[in-house]
Amino acid sequence: MPEFVFGGEQTTRNNGRQELMPNILYGVNGEGAGHSSRAREVIAHLEAQGHRVHVASFDRGYRNLKDDFDVTEIDGLRLAYVHNRVRYRKTVLRNLLHLPQTARMVRFLEREAGRWDLDMVITDYEPITCHVGHKLRLPVIAIDNQHLLTDTEITYPREYRKEAAAAKLVTRLMTPHADAYLVISFFTARLKKKKTFLFPPILREEVLKTAPSAGDFVLVYVTSPAAELTDLLKTVRQKFVCYGFNREGTDANLEFRKPGLDTFLRDLSGCCAVIANAGFSLISEALYLRKPYLAWPVKRQFEQVLNAYYIGKTGYGAYWDDLSKERVESFLFNLESYREKLADYPRADNSALFAKLDELIAGSGR
Repeated sequence: MPEFVFGGEQTTRNNGRQELMPNILYGVNGEGAGHSSRAREVIAHLEAQGHRVHVASFDRGYRNLKDDFDVTEIDGLRLAYVHNRVRYRKTVLRNLLHLPQTARMVRFLEREAGRWDLDMVITDYEPITCHVGHKLRLPVIAIDNQHLLTDTEITYPREYRKEAAAAKLVTRLMTPHADAYLVISFFTARLKKKKTFLFPPILREEVLKTAPSAGDFVLVYVTSPAAELTDLLKTVRQKFVCYGFNREGTDANLEFRKPGLDTFLRDLSGCCAVIANAGFSLISEALYLRKPYLAWPVKRQFEQVLNAYYIGKTGYGAYWDDLSKERVESFLFNLESYREKLADYPRADNSALFAKLDELIAGSGR
């Protein structure tokens, strides 16, 4: 990795010496809430270190970060969904057709970069800022969980080989090249590249400060309403607190609530278990709080399939492509065995990743 020579703002360190601090462009994928949630923690750390951070994002990423940081809205690249399933071929085709807009956005950020006097780029699965870094010959650091697919040795069900190959292609499309990859994961994996480093998930400060308890209800979360799931859960003798169904109120043993970061974290920390899609951020928070997890991945979305597969493989919970009354009841019956496995789950904070990032920025992590 190249030495970083910064042209940013001067900051006085403890020894009284003036040091130049880098100006950083931070690209954040705007789909979902996970990218912006972890980027918020990293950006706050960078600013606390005295760095000037310029953020580029779109959609939810832009909305979630714009009130607290210096954020430029961009026209981002997106995954293609059909009937709640990721279509990787359509994703590649859509982004190929999007190349003229991408080129315009790269030129726009290049002009802004000159005004910002940038020194480096950090990207969380955001390709436009990555391209800007390459064109300006700036160091690029990738921080995400997606590079587990390309940079580590992992296993997965054989029937998903095509989806895995397509997901790897999309990952390379989203981050064509970086000088270092800080990959986050809730399970261990063998690294394939010297410039890749593996860390525990990046967690919100609120989660790190939360003291979990075991209530009498199961937390249910879906990314899109699923009427068939509510009908199924009514047949199970258990209380469920449900998010993501676009409704409020009580229906038999189901209590529906609207999303809210504070109320959701309260319910996550106080539930006895979680039934949800297999998004990385929710899994990371649930495992940190030692909550058994029944993973029900979005159809054909390989990243979620991989997450769900490792939930089952590690013994932290169960994984099913489709749910049934018997499968939910089996999960609930085995909660104690999942809790025994979770007792050994490493409840790590963000300090190891932050230390490596600081080392790379200082230019000593070649």
